[in-house]
Amino acid sequence: MRVLFTGGSGKAGRHVVPFLIEQGHEVVNFDLTPLDVPGVKNLIGDVTAPGDVWGALTQPADFDELEGGDGVKPYDAVVHFAAIPRIMIKPDHETFRVNTMGTYTVIEAALGVGIRKVIFASSETTYGICFADGERKPEYIPVDEEHPVVPGDSYAMSKVANEVTARSFQQRSKADIYGLRINNVMEPHEYKEKFPFADAAERRRNIFAYIDARDLGHMVDLCLKTDGLGFEVFNVANPEPSVDLTSGEITARFYQGVPQKREMAQDETFYSIEKAQRMLGFAPKVRWRDEV
Repeated sequence: MRVLFTGGSGKAGRHVVPFLIEQGHEVVNFDLTPLDVPGVKNLIGDVTAPGDVWGALTQPADFDELEGGDGVKPYDAVVHFAAIPRIMIKPDHETFRVNTMGTYTVIEAALGVGIRKVIFASSETTYGICFADGERKPEYIPVDEEHPVVPGDSYAMSKVANEVTARSFQQRSKADIYGLRINNVMEPHEYKEKFPFADAAERRRNIFAYIDARDLGHMVDLCLKTDGLGFEVFNVANPEPSVDLTSGEITARFYQGVPQKREMAQDETFYSIEKAQRMLGFAPKVRWRDEV
């Protein structure tokens, strides 16, 4: 597929884009800074500027595309990762503005030029736990996509707003628009730097979960290849917890009194990926224990 990928130069994107190229996709990275990866084409632009996004979708991405004489090559899909990646980087109002207007602008332009597949990065923060003021526990475990999303910070608010925006665009267009509630992304070099965590409590804000950046590429590839779901959101994480404790030990130490929705395996993540496994065949391969 020919894919416009926004934010491909970011922490997650710089691993996802090469993975997609390896799967045979043609990827054009639309970002404020280029991505120096073999095979990727780069266009510089701002996702909050409608003219920039529209232009990226309706112009050649490189000189080789002028050779065919058939006009501008259309895109099959848009993958939208560009965003301010967390709170405390920009003022809160700017984080909310960039993330919400960027998503609105990208989806509007994609549908406007006839693209029928949009995949966008939502976040684990939508559940209101990651950036909570003080400790906030889930309403139940494991946390699945039905868990309430009531955040208290500008970043998570923007991601919840983006899901509403995406659902509304899908309702009127009937295109496929999939949101990925991505957990804490780990790059390959981070395993030896961070794992194993000396204090498991460091991971409570991430619901003791993580996702390898390469496995996130696998998830995006599955979404590109899966049609007809309409609007859906999916948790994205590794099947196992990010700490060297069993699920029972984590529950006893951190989740006493929290309702348990179902029985859990002893090495199962508390950030449920059952939906992605069932509907998409999601099968992450990189485990932190194999990387340290």
